[in-house]
This record gives sequence, structure tokens and C-alpha cells, in this order.
Amino acid sequence: MEAIILAGGRATRMGDAAQGLPKALVPIAGHPLASYQVAQLVRAGVQRVIVSCADGQSDLFVEKLSGAGAEIVPVEEPEPLGRGGGLRFAAAQRREDGPVWAFNGDELQDVDLEAMLSEHRAHGSAATIVVAPLISQFGVVDLDGDRITGFREAPQLPHWVNSGVYILDVEALDRLPERGDHEQSTFPELAEEGKLFAHRHEGLWITVNTPKDLARAEQHYSEHPELHPGS
Repeated sequence: MEAIILAGGRATRMGDAAQGLPKALVPIAGHPLASYQVAQLVRAGVQRVIVSCADGQSDLFVEKLSGAGAEIVPVEEPEPLGRGGGLRFAAAQRREDGPVWAFNGDELQDVDLEAMLSEHRAHGSAATIVVAPLISQFGVVDLDGDRITGFREAPQLPHWVNSGVYILDVEALDRLPERGDHEQSTFPELAEEGKLFAHRHEGLWITVNTPKDLARAEQHYSEHPELHPGS
């Protein structure tokens, strides 16, 4: 299998911590964010990673990601196409038939990709997405009528959220929009038809958007050098 990384995002909310780099290349424990994704894909057997990036950034992504163990194929969007459009545009550069991995370029997680692929094949789904439990950002007060019975700090809620890692089979790729967001078009349509499945993941998941997210990622990967690219 090949993989696509959506890496057109700008790190506007990170301020100076981004060092002027695209979000997917912001350094974490000495390595670009997306290089951890590439290394994870390589461990799952991927040898070719297509990177959907902004115009003029091809050389930068090749320079920063080529040491992670896979061939890096940058695809510059001529103009912003949205996430679904970016996936469709990048998917035109595939060499292999069949399913493809797709990652949002600002997600860090430790999903068992091979187990996810096995589930995808067993379901015969058009697409499989990784879902993670929703954790409340607030503490929760437990009530019995008006009586307070206890407190829970940042509990897990009875909901699951899309964590930005997908397997897209041929049907899903063919139905991606040329512009816009696949989560507002392709995925709802596939779900209505019973062709979209979830892989539940309760391990590491960090969306790197803010300096606080970056600090959390820095701490995790500093404590786990075995996860660094090339290890």
C-alpha cells in the first residue's frame, strides 16, 4: 500500500513555536511532525508516501522527510482545494491499485495500522476511519437530582470522534470531491450506504494545533526515542 499525508496546513495558531514552517514540518523532539507519521507507515510496510502540500513547498518536504524510510512524493496544490480535494488531487499520483492510507498532517497517534487494515478488509468497506473516545475538557459534576454525589476530572464521554487517519479504497477515492471537505460529502454518503466503518483507538492521539499541543507531543516523543524516525 501507498499513503497520502495532507500537509497543506499552516501553523498559524502556534506562533513563534512553528519557526515559520508548515504545520506538518514543525519539529518535535528533533524531528518534523510528519516524519513520525512516515516512520509509522514504514513500520506497517509502506514504501511510498505522497505528500499533498502547498504551492512551492515540494523541495522542503523532500528535504525534511526523506530520512524517514520511504520515498517521498510531494504534490503541490495549485490552489487550496480543501481536504477532500487535496486527497483526490494527490491520489492521482498513486502507482498501486487498491486501498491507500490517508493521514491528516497534524495528527500524532500510535494506531496499530496492520490491525486496522485487517478490519478494513474483513468488513469489505469503502473506507475505514480511526475514531477515538471524546474526553471532556472540563471536570464533570455528578448529580442525583440536585444533590452533588461526586466529581470527575476530564472524563471519557460516551462519544467517538474522527481522529484523522483513514484507509480509502477505490470507491471512496473515486467519490472524493474535487474541492471541499470529504467529511461533509464523501463520508456521510458512504455512511448512509453502510460502506463506512470505524477502527476504535484508545491509545495516543495528539492533534498538534497550539503551543500546548506541541508541548504535549514534545514530552511524549522525548520520552519514547524508540519512536523517532530511523530508530
